[in-house]
Amino acid sequence: MAKTYEALMKEIESLRLEAERLRRHEKQGVIERIREAIGAHGISAAELGLAGRGAAPRAKAPKAGAGKRPAARYSDGAGGTWGGIGKRPQWLRDALAAGRTLDDFRV
Repeated sequence: MAKTYEALMKEIESLRLEAERLRRHEKQGVIERIREAIGAHGISAAELGLAGRGAAPRAKAPKAGAGKRPAARYSDGAGGTWGGIGKRPQWLRDALAAGRTLDDFRV
């Protein structure tokens, strides 16, 4: 028996949803393996070529005193530093997610 257009569209949508679910599941597995390898080998974002990415250009003029970086309180030993103020840099978030602690990076 021939399928109707509507039946085919439902099947396509069902397959699309299943494919998306499988993609998310596989992606999570890849992320977990990458985090384990990064933690096991102490790899930094700078070593991966990821340091400094994602920063959006400023649209407004900086406030007085803005742009002065606080002295580095945390360092990854590969050039990545953080003063302890504001959002944690990606290299530090990745290391913490891999099981390291802030004290491991204290300067």
